[in-house]
Amino acid sequence: MAKRLKKHEINQDWCKGCGICVAMCPKDVLVLDKEDKAAVARPEQCIACRLCEKTCPDLAIEVFTEDSDSEGKR
Repeated sequence: MAKRLKKHEINQDWCKGCGICVAMCPKDVLVLDKEDKAAVARPEQCIACRLCEKTCPDLAIEVFTEDSDSEGKR
Protein backbone atom coordinates (compact mmCIF):
# COMPACT_ATOMS: atom_id res chain seq x y z
CA MET A 1 0.00 0.00 0.00
CA ALA A 2 1.37 3.39 -0.98
CA LYS A 3 1.93 5.80 1.86
CA ARG A 4 0.56 9.30 1.58
CA LEU A 5 2.15 12.26 3.28
CA LYS A 6 0.34 13.69 6.25
CA LYS A 7 2.99 16.18 7.42
CA HIS A 8 6.67 16.90 7.92
CA GLU A 9 7.98 17.98 11.30
CA ILE A 10 11.33 19.74 11.25
CA ASN A 11 12.92 20.63 14.56
CA GLN A 12 14.55 23.96 13.70
CA ASP A 13 16.57 23.90 16.93
CA TRP A 14 18.25 20.63 15.94
CA CYS A 15 18.75 21.45 12.25
CA LYS A 16 22.28 22.70 11.54
CA GLY A 17 21.56 23.49 7.88
CA CYS A 18 23.88 20.91 6.36
CA GLY A 19 21.59 20.48 3.33
CA ILE A 20 21.81 16.68 3.18
CA CYS A 21 18.02 16.36 3.28
CA VAL A 22 17.65 18.89 0.46
CA ALA A 23 20.19 17.04 -1.68
CA MET A 24 18.66 13.60 -1.00
CA CYS A 25 15.04 14.51 -1.75
CA PRO A 26 14.14 13.06 -5.15
CA LYS A 27 11.23 15.48 -5.59
CA ASP A 28 12.82 18.77 -4.42
CA VAL A 29 10.34 19.09 -1.56
CA LEU A 30 12.81 20.62 0.89
CA VAL A 31 14.88 23.80 0.76
CA LEU A 32 17.15 25.71 3.10
CA ASP A 33 15.40 28.85 4.32
CA LYS A 34 16.93 32.29 4.88
CA GLU A 35 18.38 31.05 8.17
CA ASP A 36 19.92 27.98 6.45
CA LYS A 37 17.48 25.61 8.14
CA ALA A 38 15.51 22.86 6.39
CA ALA A 39 12.01 23.89 5.35
CA VAL A 40 9.21 22.29 3.35
CA ALA A 41 8.69 24.21 0.11
CA ARG A 42 6.57 21.79 -1.95
CA PRO A 43 4.73 19.31 0.32
CA GLU A 44 2.38 18.30 -2.51
CA GLN A 45 5.37 16.77 -4.34
CA CYS A 46 6.39 14.52 -1.42
CA ILE A 47 6.23 10.77 -2.08
CA ALA A 48 6.88 9.89 1.59
CA CYS A 49 10.11 8.03 0.81
CA ARG A 50 11.57 9.31 4.10
CA LEU A 51 15.05 9.82 2.64
CA CYS A 52 15.19 13.20 4.37
CA GLU A 53 14.33 11.61 7.71
CA LYS A 54 16.73 8.69 7.25
CA THR A 55 19.72 10.79 6.17
CA CYS A 56 19.41 13.69 8.62
CA PRO A 57 22.47 13.39 10.90
CA ASP A 58 20.72 15.44 13.59
CA LEU A 59 17.41 13.53 13.60
CA ALA A 60 15.68 16.86 13.01
CA ILE A 61 13.11 15.59 10.47
CA GLU A 62 10.12 13.33 10.94
CA VAL A 63 7.77 12.36 8.13
CA PHE A 64 4.25 11.29 9.06
CA THR A 65 1.92 9.49 6.67
CA GLU A 66 -1.85 8.98 6.64
CA ASP A 67 -1.45 5.39 7.78
CA SER A 68 0.65 6.49 10.79
CA ASP A 69 -2.34 6.87 13.11
CA SER A 70 -3.90 3.51 12.24
CA GLU A 71 -0.66 1.55 12.58
CA GLY A 72 0.69 3.42 15.59
CA LYS A 73 4.02 4.15 13.89
CA ARG A 74 5.56 6.63 11.47
